[in-house]
Order: sequence, then C-alpha cells, then structure tokens
Amino acid sequence: MSRWRVRSLIFLVYVVIGIYVAWVYDYITPAVLRDIAEALLAIFLWFLILLGVDLHIGG
Repeated sequence: MSRWRVRSLIFLVYVVIGIYVAWVYDYITPAVLRDIAEALLAIFLWFLILLGVDLHIGG
C-alpha cells in the first residue's frame, strides 16, 4: 500500500472511533443527526427551498 493510503486508513479509523466515542458519551444524539441532515439537505437542495418545499425531517 502506498503511504497516502495508509495515512488515509489511519485517519478514517481515528474518525470512526471518535464518532463512536461521541455517540456513547451523548455528544452526538439523534436530534443532532437530524439537524445536520436538515442542514445538508438545505445546502444541497437550496433551490427547492426557494420553490417553497419544506425540507424539515420528522415532526
């Protein structure tokens, strides 16, 4: 494996472990994930918002 692949793999493992730890210690909750998903939808589908589409997830 090339050097950049090893570094990328190590970085990916580091991020995945960090996400797991944040989830276990309640820094990441379903409400936070829903808010992030809504924000990403608004960013990538902004033209739908201008057309009056509601991109809010859930209740």
